[in-house]
Amino acid sequence: MNAFDFLTVKKKIKPGEGLTMMLDKGLGLVSVIDLLELSSDYVDLAKFGWGTSAIHERELIKEKTDIYQSYDVIPYPGGTLLEVAYLQNKIDEFLEEAQILGFGAIEISDGTVDITPDDRENLIWKVKEEGFMVITEVGKKDPIKDSQYTTEDRVNLINHDINAGADHVLIEAREGGKGIGIYDQNGKVKENDLNILIENIDINKIIWEAPQKDQQAYLILKLGANVNLGNIPPEEVTALETMRQGLRGDTLGKVNI
Repeated sequence: MNAFDFLTVKKKIKPGEGLTMMLDKGLGLVSVIDLLELSSDYVDLAKFGWGTSAIHERELIKEKTDIYQSYDVIPYPGGTLLEVAYLQNKIDEFLEEAQILGFGAIEISDGTVDITPDDRENLIWKVKEEGFMVITEVGKKDPIKDSQYTTEDRVNLINHDINAGADHVLIEAREGGKGIGIYDQNGKVKENDLNILIENIDINKIIWEAPQKDQQAYLILKLGANVNLGNIPPEEVTALETMRQGLRGDTLGKVNI
């Protein structure tokens, strides 16, 4: 039983709702255990950011993935690492290593490189065939290149990936959440763009990268307590859950759980 249990209402969620993807930029083993002992109920996915998992010892990465899996959290390597494998024509080796290391999902992105729609679809199929959860990402990491996408372009890419079999689609925002995707240069949500997206996609399949507190609060108030959110810093996991449950001033009395 949680402390102050009489003041809270247990959230009602369906499978695939209310996902929280945490961004692990190089946490140590003890830090991971400490975090999950306290907050594993509020983390679903742990992304080993960009190529961070490639600069640490294999046994250390394997131990970390084992810890995440033991707490029912799905670990996965960042999409940038797949982009490196794609450029080097080493996708098969990449997937084999990911299996050995204990990753449970693969992110397919083209945030830095260009991947054709056919190659993207083939990658989704290949990754699913290997037994991984498939998470694709829509958006570019360079704000100038990302701004060249129209909202209609994003809708088409999202629906393409879902139709091709992606389990979830990430909306790119990077770890800063400014000038990318649905956020303007100040990190504010571009409401018109968001409205067009949610009218034309299956939002239950979407994970909105929302590294900033105000972005998280906005999306919770707009789309509900069970909105899927990503790129959450480890130290903000508990704070995010309090917003989901209406236990923080930003959402107190404003969110239906």
